[in-house]
Amino acid sequence: MAQHFTPYGIHVPLVTPFARDGHPDLDALEGLAHSLLDDGAAGLVALGTTGEVGALDADERRAVVDACARVCRDRQAQLVVGAGGGATATAARELAGLSRWPEVRAALVTVPVFVRPSQEGVLAHFARLAADSPVPLVVYHIPYRTARSLDAATLRALGDLPGVVGVKHAVGGVDQDTVDLLGDLPAGFAVLAGDDVFVSPLLALGATGGILASAHLATDRFVALADAWHTGDAPRARTLGHRLARLSTRLFAEPNPAVVKGVLHAQGRIPTPDVRLPLLPASEESVAAALKELTEVESAID
Repeated sequence: MAQHFTPYGIHVPLVTPFARDGHPDLDALEGLAHSLLDDGAAGLVALGTTGEVGALDADERRAVVDACARVCRDRQAQLVVGAGGGATATAARELAGLSRWPEVRAALVTVPVFVRPSQEGVLAHFARLAADSPVPLVVYHIPYRTARSLDAATLRALGDLPGVVGVKHAVGGVDQDTVDLLGDLPAGFAVLAGDDVFVSPLLALGATGGILASAHLATDRFVALADAWHTGDAPRARTLGHRLARLSTRLFAEPNPAVVKGVLHAQGRIPTPDVRLPLLPASEESVAAALKELTEVESAID
């Protein structure tokens, strides 16, 4: 099994920058990855939804992981790679392929999409995957994409499986199951906030960190938010949380990662704002609104 994964702090699910010829710009990707680690990110996530993984072919996916692995090897940083799918056998093959990269600390694996298995089926799926995976698993629980919601009891049962170390929790809010889960976590099982707008309340309830597309921007402020909750500085955490929630709202005004890419391009950090169909580039209005909010976040005195 790979090196131990430490589910603390802010992990950034990287966008895939595209060059003007439409191909992934791996130099831009590496530069962006280094800058995020410079600003305090605890780790990087490759091939997440934010990276438009569904629009990349197999060669492009391997090239993206190669680039991220180089950065994480150089920086001694944590690398998580997205894997999975609707079929257990397919997900198992993807996980087995991660053994080629010793830098990978964990895999981010979605609850099976579209097929809507029972709660017991989800448990059986992850039990099978965890038994053979070369790396620990972080369950990606995002029911508004997968169409399968899991209750707190099922999430705790997943946390009891050997090889399952955490959950990226993105249920669109803070519901009763979220409160129940965070109030009674299995040993060695961590909750990472996955809904950017709700990262502060989840940290307040006991989440150990977050996997946040918004943290491409104002990375140091998201890191400071997590640190403030972890050290008990609630007044500072609340202030930062409200500011960053406003920024995240602007960044998700259009389908992710269109606005994030638009802002990164405006900053000169990636060569184009391009996304691949069926996504469309963000409007000028959305990018301008996000840039304005970002300026306010960065200029505020904590």
